[in-house]
Amino acid sequence: FPQFSDTGCRKEHVKVTSEPKPGFLERLSETSGGMLMGLVTFLLSFYLLFTNEGRALQTAKSLDEGLSLVIPLDSIHSVSPQSEGRLVHLAGALSTSKPLFDPSYGLSIRAVKLKRNVEMYQWVEYEESTEYEENGEIKKETKYSYNTEWKSEVVNSRNFDQEIGHKNPSAMAVESFTAVSPNVQVGSFILSKGLVDKIDNFKQLSLSHLEDPHADVTRGGDYFYHSENPRRPEVGDLRVSFFYAGLSGHDPHLGSADKVTVIARQRGDQLVPYRTKSGDDLQILYLGDLSVEEVFQKEHESNTMKTWALRAAGWLAMFVGISLMMRIFYTLVDWFPVVRDLVNIGLKAFAFCVATSLSLLIISIGWLFYRPLWALLIGLLSVVPVVVAKSRVPPKKQQ
Repeated sequence: FPQFSDTGCRKEHVKVTSEPKPGFLERLSETSGGMLMGLVTFLLSFYLLFTNEGRALQTAKSLDEGLSLVIPLDSIHSVSPQSEGRLVHLAGALSTSKPLFDPSYGLSIRAVKLKRNVEMYQWVEYEESTEYEENGEIKKETKYSYNTEWKSEVVNSRNFDQEIGHKNPSAMAVESFTAVSPNVQVGSFILSKGLVDKIDNFKQLSLSHLEDPHADVTRGGDYFYHSENPRRPEVGDLRVSFFYAGLSGHDPHLGSADKVTVIARQRGDQLVPYRTKSGDDLQILYLGDLSVEEVFQKEHESNTMKTWALRAAGWLAMFVGISLMMRIFYTLVDWFPVVRDLVNIGLKAFAFCVATSLSLLIISIGWLFYRPLWALLIGLLSVVPVVVAKSRVPPKKQQ
C-alpha cells in the first residue's frame, strides 16, 4: 500500500512486507552458512596480517637501500653518462611536447592530464528499512524516497522499487574521458608511465574565459550544460566540467608550470624504476621541490600508514570471522531474551580478546625473521588480553 508525498523533486512511498518467523532449524541452517563464511574470513585475516608485516619490512628495507644509494643530478638539462643506471634525485618544472585538447568544447591546455567529467541529471533511489515482530510474523517496513541529482555514473532505474515516474536514460550522449600526454619531461629527462601515473593533483579548470561551443550548449559557472534551462534541469540533461593535473607550461590564466621532485633510475634520457635488493621497484614522484631526506621521510610515513590500515583491516576481519563462527551459541539460546543478550555480550568480548591476541601473535611471527627482539615483545603482548579477561572472571567460592 504505497503512500506518495511529492515535495518538489523528492518523492516517497512506504512498503510493508511480512514473512513467518523462521523456525529453529531454519535459523540453525542460516547460522551454519554464517559459520562457514566466518571461517573463510578468519583464514583470510591470517593471510592479510602475516603478508602485511613482510611487505612493510621489505618496503622499509628498500627505502633505506634507496636512501644510501641515491645521487643528486648536477643538471636536469643535460644527460650525464656518469649517472647512467644509478638511482638519481632531481627536481624541476614539468614540460610536455604538445597541448591536450578537447575539440568538442574548444578547450586546450598544456598539462600532463586533462579529464572531461560528464554528469547526468537523474533519479536516485534511497531506502530505509526497519524490522519488527507482530502476531508471530517478522514485518519489514521499507521507506523508498526518490530525488533528482547530478551523477557521473548512469543510475539504472530498472532496479527501482517504482520505476514509473522515476525513469532514467540508459546511457549518456557525451562520455567522460581522461587524456594523458604521451611525452612528459623534467628538463631533458622523460618520465616513465609509472611516474606519470603519480601526477594526480587534479584541479577544476575555470571556463570563464571560454565561449559557448555549440548552440545547444550553455556555459554556467565552470560547467557546460546540455540543457534548455540549466537553472531548472530535467532528467536526462548533461553538464560537463574539466579537470587538469600537472600544469606543464606557463598559462596566462593558471600561472607557471608545476614543479616536481623525482627519484628513479637513469636509463639514457629516461627515468625508470630502480629494482632494489629486497625486490621492490623504486620510482618516486612528489609535487614541489623536496630534498632527498624529505622524499624518503614521506615514503616511510606512507608505508607506516598503509601498514597500520592493513593491520586494522586484518584485526577487523578476524573479529568478524570469530563472531560469525561463535554465532551458533547465540542461536541456541535466542528463545530466552535475557540469556540471549548476556550470551551476545560474552561472545563479543570473547571475539575481541581472541582477535587481539591472535593478531598480535601473527604480527610477531611476521617479524620473527627480521627483528627477533621486537617479535618476542609483541608475542608477550599477545598474552595480555587473555590475562586481563581471565583476571576479570570471579574466583570460585571455596567450599
